[in-house]
Amino acid sequence: MKSIHVTADAVIIDNDRILLIKRGIEPFKGMWALPGGHVDYGERVEGAVVREAKEETGLDVKVIKLTGVYSDPKRDPRGHTVGVAYLCEAKGKKPRAGDDASEAWWWPLDDLPELAFDHKLIVADAVRQLE
Repeated sequence: MKSIHVTADAVIIDNDRILLIKRGIEPFKGMWALPGGHVDYGERVEGAVVREAKEETGLDVKVIKLTGVYSDPKRDPRGHTVGVAYLCEAKGKKPRAGDDASEAWWWPLDDLPELAFDHKLIVADAVRQLE
């Protein structure tokens, strides 16, 4: 029997910029994405987003609110993955890449690179909620 995996993504916006990581692993190795990853067994999704943000950017984050739940079965080429995205606030401004990320960088919201997975949709939803 196939299973569904759950991921947590951090949408970290500071003024008119967003913190993204460059993926150091497949899928989408070399592409930019939101910091995030799989929820561990026994872990709350809110805890997973804080942990993943810290592992990939070196920054502590505070969860502000739910951005959305993304469940398109084709959103991840590895299999059916349900993503839960949160708008987060960073406690610090100088990221350093770690774990699955090869880079971490603040990007202007009006000049984003191509994003992995369905992260363009997630960013658009978060920005719309801030307006």
